[in-house]
Amino acid sequence: MNIKIEVVEEKNFIQCRELCNDLMKFQKSKAYMGKEKFDSMNFETRMEPSYKNSLANYILLIKDEDTPVGYLFCTVNLSENLKKSPFQLVPKWKDIPEKIGHINNLYFEEKYRGTGLGKKMIDLSMEWFRNFSDVNLILVHVSNGNDEAYNFYIKKGFKFSHDILDGFIKCLYKYKEEK
Repeated sequence: MNIKIEVVEEKNFIQCRELCNDLMKFQKSKAYMGKEKFDSMNFETRMEPSYKNSLANYILLIKDEDTPVGYLFCTVNLSENLKKSPFQLVPKWKDIPEKIGHINNLYFEEKYRGTGLGKKMIDLSMEWFRNFSDVNLILVHVSNGNDEAYNFYIKKGFKFSHDILDGFIKCLYKYKEEK
């Protein structure tokens, strides 16, 4: 493998389209409930709006030679905007901070899983979140059935917060100063 990690600028984030769509198919294949909900999820309905509606974005594209094989997509959002969602995207805590970091997507083609790239991507995302002194809470949402991802985030120090849509998605959180 000849792995390269590139920061993707706005004009080039379309490079993640195929991988994002593959992620939605992967999540559907893992799901044990609500599989049909994934049929309307794709780059145009998930990643593109998240990118456009966030305060800041961070996308890393992982390439083997020149072929995209994975990506990480993180955002910084106003908690008030996340609370407007019909879904409970943020915990129902008394003191939710004004800004929240969000690991939106982390995905690799199958042969690149278990290689340490996921750990490296999470470490790089936490470095990026450190650029925002007013962002301390980081959220990640994991689809039902994706136990490998859930366990990966738990091992990286995230904690379970709550279920969304009766368990269709699990919300996990971490404070960026926690190891």
